[in-house]
Amino acid sequence: MTTPTTPLTRYLGAAALAASVLATAACGGSEAAAEPPAESELAINEERCSTNRDAGTITYISGYFYQASVSQLEVFAAESLGFFDAVCLDVEIQGGVGDIMANSQLVSAGTAHFTPIANEAEVVQANQEDHDVIGIATYGHVPIASLLTGPDVEDLKELEGQTMGRPGMLAAPLEAMLNAAGVDVESIEQVESGYDPSVLPRDQVQALTAFRSNEPHQLDAMGEEYREWLPEDFGVVGSFGVMATNPEWAAQNRTVVEDFLRAIGKAFEYCGQEENERECVEYAAALDPTGEFDVDHNLQVWASESELVRASTPDETAVGYIDLNLTEAETQNLVDNGVLDDMPDLEPLFEPHYLEAVYVAGNVSWPAEEEKE
Repeated sequence: MTTPTTPLTRYLGAAALAASVLATAACGGSEAAAEPPAESELAINEERCSTNRDAGTITYISGYFYQASVSQLEVFAAESLGFFDAVCLDVEIQGGVGDIMANSQLVSAGTAHFTPIANEAEVVQANQEDHDVIGIATYGHVPIASLLTGPDVEDLKELEGQTMGRPGMLAAPLEAMLNAAGVDVESIEQVESGYDPSVLPRDQVQALTAFRSNEPHQLDAMGEEYREWLPEDFGVVGSFGVMATNPEWAAQNRTVVEDFLRAIGKAFEYCGQEENERECVEYAAALDPTGEFDVDHNLQVWASESELVRASTPDETAVGYIDLNLTEAETQNLVDNGVLDDMPDLEPLFEPHYLEAVYVAGNVSWPAEEEKE
């Protein structure tokens, strides 16, 4: 999931060096990565390997630079750990600047091949903008967004007539939560507040939209008190960390899509082990051109989000599974909030079969290891 953990201004110097998003620093295509692994190190057979190599360079553009979010850190780690090499994929990693819709447009145009999208509702919205993308894996099945207030707020209706800060548009799960709580949302003054959560304890705003893997940790580090309101406590369905690709390209490169998911699934398993978390986050730090990557904070981001993924994934179910019933419930928030006029046909917008092809009983299939057993 791409939830900004660092003010965008910190990256402006690095971003100015790039003529476009696709010109930012990449880790793929290096001399080391260009060397194919020995046949004994391959996770797939030689025929499949040849098919994947023939696809050429595969471009992944992150949602927000190199932060350790679900749907990003696994990709960085898969590259560094050699998992992409093991499935014969030449993956180039590009750092996005937080504009998910721009990224989806690049994938739709075929300029990039994979990108994370914040949630399933935004896959729907991207297609409403005529960006031809599909969701191929959904890692989190609860909303990542939360609402922060002062510790004395006992009812969300107390926010009526108050000021709410938000870094971007109000997330659909939060608007649905406020509606479910009977709040007159129109009575709340909404202001752009950036990514500094200290505006809440300073009482510059009386409520603050947040990502539960980010701002709460920052406020905790400041020693500030707050109350966090979660959409699912009000019956609101949501998701986070969706991997997207171009449907036509994916259909033409089935093994590439499957093995990309296979490699990042293997990386999720590795990085999800507590003893490996710091190692994986340091892979992300090594990509950051600013030299200001906060490893400790990003460890908290990864630990929070990966735990939410595990907690929202049923036993013996593939991490990243797609459930269109949940997708429909989430999309209904957009209809109820007036973002969409009616419910679109969701089935063409999500394709679970690529992911299902690389999981067995909830575990990533890694053929080379299975042959040794």
